Amino acid sequence: MTEESPALYVVATPLGNLGDLSTRAADVLRAVPWVAAEDTRHSAPLLRHLGASARLLPAHQHNEEAAAQQVIDRLAHGESVALISDAGTPAISDPGARLVGRVREAGYKVVPLPGACAAVAALSASGITAPHWLFHGFLPTRAKQREEVLRALATAPYALVFYEAPHRILETVAALQTTLGKDRRIVIARELTKLFETIHACTLGEAMAWLEADANQQRGEFVLIVDAPVAAEDDGAEADRILTLLLDEGLPVKQAAKLAHAITGVSKNMLYERALALRAGA
Repeated sequence: MTEESPALYVVATPLGNLGDLSTRAADVLRAVPWVAAEDTRHSAPLLRHLGASARLLPAHQHNEEAAAQQVIDRLAHGESVALISDAGTPAISDPGARLVGRVREAGYKVVPLPGACAAVAALSASGITAPHWLFHGFLPTRAKQREEVLRALATAPYALVFYEAPHRILETVAALQTTLGKDRRIVIARELTKLFETIHACTLGEAMAWLEADANQQRGEFVLIVDAPVAAEDDGAEADRILTLLLDEGLPVKQAAKLAHAITGVSKNMLYERALALRAGA
C-alpha cells in the first residue's frame, strides 16, 4: 500500500483455490488494521494463512448499514479498512454495495482490488459467443416471482448469467426450461476452482436429465449461463430490414420498434435505439 490517506479497499478473494489471491490483495490484507468481512468465522482462516493481524468487523446483509458506520468511524480515525466477502468480489450478489456507497458519500477513497469473480470465470470457460451478457445473480425463490422475472428476460438479446444454491438448482433449471424453452443452450458451472469443479454445456431440454443422473452434480455453488436467443446472435440485418420497411411506411419510431419486436422477438429498447439511428441516417 502506498496511499497516504485512509481508504476502503474492496478486495476480491479466491473462490476456492488460494493460489488465485493476488499479491497486491495479500499485501493489503496484511497491511490494513481492519477487515470488514461477510462472515468473520469464514474469513479468519484466510487471514491467519496470510499472517495478517487485522481485526475483523462483521459486514453482512443484515447489518450493512451499521457496518458502514463502523468502517467510516475507522476511516475518520485515519485507519484503512479492507472489505471482503466469503469468496469472490464483494458487492457482486454479495453484501458490500451499500457499505461502499456510504463510504463514498462520506468522502473517503474507495480502492478496488480486482480478482476472482464466479460469473466472469464461468463466462470465460463457457464457449458462449453472444457479444453481450446480462448478470442477474440469484433469481427469486418464490415460483411466481421467478417466472415473472424470467418472462421479462426471455427475449432479451443477451446471454443470461445467474447464481444458484444447491438446494434450489433443480427447480431453477426446470423454471429456465419452462420459460425460456428447451432449445436454448445452458452452461452449468459448479464449484469453480475447487476440487470437484464441473463445467457442462447442453440444451435446457437436456439439463434436468444431466443433473438428475448424478446427485453429486447438484452440490456446490452454481453459475448458470443461458445463451442468447437465436435472433440476438445474427448481425441485426433482419431487424434493420423490418425497421426500415416500417419507418418507410411513415410509422413513428416507437410504433415501428414495437411491431419489429413482435415480429423478431428482439428487445424493444434495442429496436427503438436502432430505429432512431436509422431515421437519423446512421
